[in-house]
Amino acid sequence: MRDGLIAGHTASIDVIVTPDMFARFEGKVVHPVYSTVSMVYHMEWVSRQIIIPFLEDHEEGMGGAVTVKHIAPCIEGAEVTVTATVTALEGNTILTKIKAECKGRLIGVGEVKQVILPKEKITELLTGS
Repeated sequence: MRDGLIAGHTASIDVIVTPDMFARFEGKVVHPVYSTVSMVYHMEWVSRQIIIPFLEDHEEGMGGAVTVKHIAPCIEGAEVTVTATVTALEGNTILTKIKAECKGRLIGVGEVKQVILPKEKITELLTGS
């Protein structure tokens, strides 16, 4: 990784809740609100935004773990702000603390672990060779 990434570094994204983000199972909408699945996706995406500028050409990040607590619902059309803050850098592992807010109200918290590996190593892991 390139130098410069430190604990405390942050990134944020804003998303508008759309029907494709609703809580659903096997195509059936259970609740017309921002789903936990969508929240996890956005938590991983904002964490990735932090590492992208620091990756070398031969490196890539892989998700290592996600923990999430979905605290409150958020309806269609509402804006969700998801913010990641680097809490630890341990070798090739980056940990970020995440918060998701809707209209100034906390709707989710979590942590994302990313592991930075050479692209060649990732290919080996995926192909078994």
